[in-house]
Amino acid sequence: MKNYLFVHFRETTSPEGEQVYFAISRDGFCWEALNGGAPILWAYYGDRGVRDMTIVRDRNTGRFHIFATDLSLSYGMRGRYAHSWANIRRHGSKALAHWQSDDLVHWTEEELITLGDEGFGCLWAPDIIYDPEHEDYLLHWSSAHAENDYGPMAIYCCRTKDFITYSAPKLLYRKEDGPVIDSAMYEEDGKYYMFLKSEHTPANLILVKGDHADGPFTRVPAFDEAMSVLTSGKYEAPTAVQLDDGRWCMFTDYYGVAGAGQGYVPFVADSLAKANFVRSDAAFSFPYGFKHGTILTITPEEYDRMAAHNWADVPDLR
Repeated sequence: MKNYLFVHFRETTSPEGEQVYFAISRDGFCWEALNGGAPILWAYYGDRGVRDMTIVRDRNTGRFHIFATDLSLSYGMRGRYAHSWANIRRHGSKALAHWQSDDLVHWTEEELITLGDEGFGCLWAPDIIYDPEHEDYLLHWSSAHAENDYGPMAIYCCRTKDFITYSAPKLLYRKEDGPVIDSAMYEEDGKYYMFLKSEHTPANLILVKGDHADGPFTRVPAFDEAMSVLTSGKYEAPTAVQLDDGRWCMFTDYYGVAGAGQGYVPFVADSLAKANFVRSDAAFSFPYGFKHGTILTITPEEYDRMAAHNWADVPDLR
């Protein structure tokens, strides 16, 4: 039986929102926040805040890895970025924040892994997937780049076998008629499906698929039809998980209002191939508005360990 861990942040106007939070679920439908809804991990290097987390279990070592955007709007938007998203896109961090754990409750101190060369702007919204074709992990993210004068953002990637050394970054996917961000990739029946936020044409979520984890990719029209019910320009950060019954649940981050009304909303589909996602709010419960994160399948034993752990020993490093 699958249990689930949701690693995410919270959108607040104070620094504690841009840290790492955990929630757990027995069934993927009803979620419980750990540590009383307070952060589990604190970022105190780089921008001293993190967003857009992803988590993976290394199939070779069993070790868990969290990657996140090194960015604090609470600190940086008011200071070094001068209230400008364009400044972040061009001059933001070229590193990703990284934590490791052997048991999901004891974690290493944050480290910053520089992956972008001087041509990159900010490295945003990492995601990672195992690639059996290359027997390594494909780590991908959104960036603006000097190659198009920091114009429309695209998806870049690198590879790692050991989470110590990483290949040089390269372009993974560019949408020719507009920028894309927030990539999240999954495998189903030997095909690779990548959810994305398209900034325009359409200003909506899209889904592309390919025969290989590094593409090439083509659009999935059935997903476009399913997402046509969404208000344009209000949803981002798609993340998905396959449930015990084989269905897929996609969560997408609604940011169409200010404050507490923001957060993930769920959509359920029979398969990624069918992409017949239907909004399913009534079936799910969340303790608060989760923001951009990733779901990891865990064992019942891992769930029990996390639920029983005394998270009061987590240091508050503000």
